[in-house]
Amino acid sequence: MTGQLQPPTDWMEIGLIVAPQGLKGEMRVYPHSDFPERFEEPGERWLYSEGLAEPQSVQLQRGYYIPGKDLYVIKLANVDSRNQAEAMRGKMLVVPTTDRLELDDGEYHVLDLIGLRVFLQETGEEIGMVVDMMKTGNDLLVIKTGDKEVMVPFVASIVPVVDMTNRRIEITPPAGLLSLND
Repeated sequence: MTGQLQPPTDWMEIGLIVAPQGLKGEMRVYPHSDFPERFEEPGERWLYSEGLAEPQSVQLQRGYYIPGKDLYVIKLANVDSRNQAEAMRGKMLVVPTTDRLELDDGEYHVLDLIGLRVFLQETGEEIGMVVDMMKTGNDLLVIKTGDKEVMVPFVASIVPVVDMTNRRIEITPPAGLLSLND
């Protein structure tokens, strides 16, 4: 999300349409949500792209996950050809921020993590602020430290404290992790 199109304030991105799939209007979506139902259960979603003042309502008809590719294939109502699906490339799938799903203990919405201050647990030194989350094998917190961004695996052994009340994260990075990003 850093440096890219951002949805309006009251909306959160759940995925990015990256390519058509086949000839009948299906499209591939890179998920920015850990909730498969956002892509698999039919219902209202919204599209947002540059030049739109507000997201546009669309109906998700169906969707499924492609194992090993970290992609979903979805079918939207009234998108029935490859050309129509191609025209959707680069658009964001969004939902209102009020449509947040319930989380288990130790789970967080990415939007809630962005803006948290980050401290070294051992010294208490503030090193920066969370500006994004990248999805890889492990989620990576993108932390702005001065004029650079560093990536820290979002795992309990490295990020033992996420204090939403005080808007802070404490990390215990292994030796060299913060300098690896130089």
